[in-house]
Amino acid sequence: MQNPIRIVSTKKLSEKQKQQLLSADFSIYDEDFIRIQNKDFEIETINDYLIFTSQNAVENVLLYNKIAQINNRECFCVGEKTKTLVEQNNFEVIEYSDYASELASVICNQYSNNSFTFFCGNIRKDVLPDALQLARIKFEEVEVYETLLTSHKIDLVPNGILFFSPSAVESYLQENKIDDEICFCIGNTTAEALKYVTTNRIIANQPTVESAIMKCIEYYRQ
Repeated sequence: MQNPIRIVSTKKLSEKQKQQLLSADFSIYDEDFIRIQNKDFEIETINDYLIFTSQNAVENVLLYNKIAQINNRECFCVGEKTKTLVEQNNFEVIEYSDYASELASVICNQYSNNSFTFFCGNIRKDVLPDALQLARIKFEEVEVYETLLTSHKIDLVPNGILFFSPSAVESYLQENKIDDEICFCIGNTTAEALKYVTTNRIIANQPTVESAIMKCIEYYRQ
């Protein structure tokens, strides 16, 4: 490949993830375009079930050692990696989905008589809480972390950009513009954030970093 495909990742990749792109003869620039800031918090009530929609929320609940208050509570999760992290810390996951909208549907159809504690960040999407509120399901939101934008000016013209959250899209656009670049998105919500920016959006088969990387490699190998 005379001119390597230039890929920008809006989050730092692990060495294994980066090697996938390098092995495909791509050049890679990776930087964190968002930063997670943990928050102390209080749990006012103990509801029937817990909801985690991100690994960040799980990690912060563990960090602030609130386990005693929520011990023996079963969990609902969004994302396989979130589910795995919850289970690794001895909590039982009884329902999980790849997307919040899917989990909301399960809760509203099967658990409408139960109550929930939803651990989230400061800019969480409205899909899940709106659905629970509409169905008049009792729930409490507990904000356990903040997402901060950490934009960087990119000095190269990439062929493709890897996006892993709507917040990363917002952060990237603070210092950079998107013209003909192909945007590889981890999921539908991230792709939606680019709707008015570009039509060059490709969504990963699964909402994981690895799947987004594979989608990128497959695209340029066609």
